Amino acid sequence: MLVTIVAGARPNFMKISPIIRAIRAAQAGGKNINYRLVHTGQHYDKKMSHDFFEQLGIPEPDINLEAGGGSQAEQTAGIMIKFEKELQQNKPDLILVVGDVTSTMACTITAKKLCIDAVHVEAGIRSGDMTMPEEINRIVTDSITDHFFTTSEVANANLRKHGVAESAIHFVGNTMIDTLYQHLDRLKKPECWDTEKLSPSNYFLVTLHRPANVDEPANLKKLLDAIINGTGTDKILFPVHPRTRKILEGMNYNHERLIQIDPQGYLEFIFLVKHAKAVITDSGGITEEATVLGIPCMTLRNSTERPETITVGTNELVGTDPLKLPPYLEKIKKNQWKKGGIPELWDGKTSERIVQVLLKLYSNTSENSRQVKAMAAV
Repeated sequence: MLVTIVAGARPNFMKISPIIRAIRAAQAGGKNINYRLVHTGQHYDKKMSHDFFEQLGIPEPDINLEAGGGSQAEQTAGIMIKFEKELQQNKPDLILVVGDVTSTMACTITAKKLCIDAVHVEAGIRSGDMTMPEEINRIVTDSITDHFFTTSEVANANLRKHGVAESAIHFVGNTMIDTLYQHLDRLKKPECWDTEKLSPSNYFLVTLHRPANVDEPANLKKLLDAIINGTGTDKILFPVHPRTRKILEGMNYNHERLIQIDPQGYLEFIFLVKHAKAVITDSGGITEEATVLGIPCMTLRNSTERPETITVGTNELVGTDPLKLPPYLEKIKKNQWKKGGIPELWDGKTSERIVQVLLKLYSNTSENSRQVKAMAAV
């Protein structure tokens, strides 16, 4: 069996790393499963990509399609054109896509038009916010996917609601958490830890990247003002995306407790999450990591595709209105934050379950394909 694994952006790397590890373990156990790793190049920063691949033990991609840049439509088209050629030259038994970036959707469409099965890891999650490009990607991908690997019962219910057959839904857990558990004993103290005199629970960790939060300077200022005013004397550590940094520089926004640093590698960033007093973010993935690490988390969005981080975990949905933030920060000050737990099957074994399902589903298909080829040769 040959599986083409697709990765396009930084969040994908964390999701494919443990899957590749599980495939290699299955190979070592004599199982007939191979993979080809395709990097679409959707987001490509040479240093960051190299650091992530090295830190997470991901092999160099078999091919980088270098299809980044341009508008949403241009990027989607570029990925589809180049991925079609890749599939025609190296036809797999199936493709495996993860998450909800443009590459996820574009590669699924391309494979299905070539009559190649597609499986979607992290299928079925929904925010209900159609202004998010990711939500469009999720809906389109799940409308044509053959098999759905899910992180929660909520995701399962979303898929059933849209008529997906029970036999195609596979509740396996969360590969992001596999990566987290696999690297907890390898976390690295970032340079800012000593230079900024940080220590456990003496800082808040902030990440902001959603256009609604950062693209409009006035909105960004209100959010940062609310965070600064509500965090007492604690330091605020803010890994800043280059695009957001330009906006901050244009505003000339600074504060003595707001420590702006460059985006971090995976091992350094999780080190900062693990030791933070609390996390304030608009990222879905970080809410998952904070939940498993037991760190209070505030999400600056009006909806979330990961409700289990709220109903089970340590996350709370604050919204984008800065006026709603102070009561949550007050709970942190008074040590009144909910304890939270870990969602079902977020146990570090998700990737093993995915590979077991793939072997069950596709081993015979691959064998039949080989027999047909052998007969044709005769």
